Amino acid sequence: MAGKWFDELEVGQVFKHALRRTLTETDNLMFSAMTHNPAQLHLDAEYCKNETEFGQRLVNSYFTLGLMVGISVGDTTLGTAVANLGTDEVRFPKPLFHGDTIRVETEIIGLRESKSRPDQGIVTFEHRAFNQNDELVATCKRTGLQHKKPAKA
Repeated sequence: MAGKWFDELEVGQVFKHALRRTLTETDNLMFSAMTHNPAQLHLDAEYCKNETEFGQRLVNSYFTLGLMVGISVGDTTLGTAVANLGTDEVRFPKPLFHGDTIRVETEIIGLRESKSRPDQGIVTFEHRAFNQNDELVATCKRTGLQHKKPAKA
């Protein structure tokens, strides 16, 4: 599905993204290795079993963040984004584990015309990720520069 033009978005609009993802040990291992993150919380099953309150490895929270934003792209910004301007207020209220499935929803919480680019606008998204038990596991606010619908010739 193609993304939305700036002019097609409204504050308060919520996208409940159909794409869901079950997180695997391979996802966690590869992401942690690719980002040079050797944290025992992501890689060492014995450490987690014996030394943490969780009793098992946690999915790398930055993988969760990337997946949460990535899942939103098809419905919101695919083909209509100019640039990602920033991410704020990133929170992980509950951990994710291997085998958990996440779903994502996105709410438009801010819109404003670009002052320097009349054919573009600035959108603030609030992304929320939930596990298979409908528990909130991640949130963030993301600001992007979005194209307006092209004028017909």
